[in-house]
Amino acid sequence: MAKRWTNDLTHADVTPEGAFLNRRQIMAGLAGIGMAGLAAPARANTDLEPTDWDVITQYNNFYEFGTGKDDPAANAHTLTTSPWTIKIDGMVDKPGDYALDDIMSKMTIEERIYRFRCVEAWSMVVPWNGFELKDLLDMAGVKPEAKYVAMETLFRPEEMPGQNVPFIEWPYVEGLRLDEAMNPLTIMASGIYGKDIPNQNGAPLRLVVPWKYGYKSIKSVVRITLTDKEPPTSWNKAIPNEYKFYSNVNPEVDHPRWSQETERPIGGGIFAKRKPTLMFNGYEKEVASLYEGMDLRKYF
Repeated sequence: MAKRWTNDLTHADVTPEGAFLNRRQIMAGLAGIGMAGLAAPARANTDLEPTDWDVITQYNNFYEFGTGKDDPAANAHTLTTSPWTIKIDGMVDKPGDYALDDIMSKMTIEERIYRFRCVEAWSMVVPWNGFELKDLLDMAGVKPEAKYVAMETLFRPEEMPGQNVPFIEWPYVEGLRLDEAMNPLTIMASGIYGKDIPNQNGAPLRLVVPWKYGYKSIKSVVRITLTDKEPPTSWNKAIPNEYKFYSNVNPEVDHPRWSQETERPIGGGIFAKRKPTLMFNGYEKEVASLYEGMDLRKYF
């Protein structure tokens, strides 16, 4: 089936699989999140050949399994991902609990090679497999009064031990404006590199919004709610002066603790040459019109 969206990225641009899954090993040598935007020395494997699966899954950032970099790999095996149900409710014509298998059977699955930009000022290129969120919302039937899409991560402390610690308010929640959610770039991903997403990376289904910082791409989604009010988001609730609702990649708006003007591509080692951060992560042509007339310094 022909793709409905094309881009300028190919498999030659893709971050090596080993580097993608091992990105936290690279970040672990930094002094903390406030140093993530700086070129600081660290012990890291700069070999771009894929690392052994058992090694590359030791470093990840999924706080539901703990805040340590190796906690997700140690704990994520406890997560049960099948069967999986997603509740779609709020301002929709057909609310209900949708089995993931049924959803997947109705969706058009495509490979999308996207840039991925973390708020910590590192970046990569990832080949996702998934479907446009718009198709799922159309299946449920969005009512005219809906303006926003709220999403929620699984809350299952017996399988996600990090949820037993009040690091942030659980469950993790995120949201998009409806026109952002309906944009053809916005997908729900079930695969990476042609494989199922590992538990620690957001199995079995996660959001991917390539022009926003990575934390907007909520993992292990179990609920989607259509609403007419801007929904709360986890990092905004936790640190409201640092993380706002939109979270668009913008090199002209620094994080309060570091610059966003440049980024470090993952895969070239901790001393990889930094490159300029692109407005909207390189998707300005596709999404800039969504924010026409908005003050992007105020609504960051």
